[in-house]
Amino acid sequence: MAAQQGPAKIKHKKNRLEAFSDGVFAIAITLLVLEIAVPAVKGEHLLSELLHEWPVYLAYFISFMTIGAVWMEHSALVDALDYIDGVFMRLNLVLLLFCAFLPFPTRIMSEFAGDVPGERVAVVFYGLVLLMMTLMLLIMGRHAENGGLFGDDLDDERKEKARVKYQLLPGLIAYIAGGALGLLSPKLGVIIYLLIAIYLAIPIRDVTRLYQKRA
Repeated sequence: MAAQQGPAKIKHKKNRLEAFSDGVFAIAITLLVLEIAVPAVKGEHLLSELLHEWPVYLAYFISFMTIGAVWMEHSALVDALDYIDGVFMRLNLVLLLFCAFLPFPTRIMSEFAGDVPGERVAVVFYGLVLLMMTLMLLIMGRHAENGGLFGDDLDDERKEKARVKYQLLPGLIAYIAGGALGLLSPKLGVIIYLLIAIYLAIPIRDVTRLYQKRA
């Protein structure tokens, strides 16, 4: 008798996952600006009040760049896949959960700026959400490799390994460092979050390669 085979893996198309994910990313990035309130002051004090709100703008910028970077990494990963499975879909939902949640710790971090005890908690809390977003991208990429979702295209797998090495792992380490240092100096933690957001959104390796081609 022929040996019984296990249930075949159910393959899903990517288009609905991509459309749903893009919608969540767009909503999350839009909610960030809705958290910026109009100052309740008279006209002659408006400029000084706007300048006084710089922590709000900084938190908005970091979160905007971070969501943008996560969206680019997510797009590159999904584009490289031949198909997706049920596990990948569920991991994707967890990533979107943290992404949609990010406006909340963003507001907390901006509102507690200057209040050192509260600022410490806010900065660590914010960094924890950023850490989980990056971690989910790593887990999704690893599942895609182990589950054969890249198909037979070895080039796509090499690109994913390069993203992990040069972008996701440095980001993961930086968020851990930022959270730890944020307990000692909240401003230092915020600076680290800012630098890693810029690094992930504008990969230095790609910029350097482009510059060398033009030279």
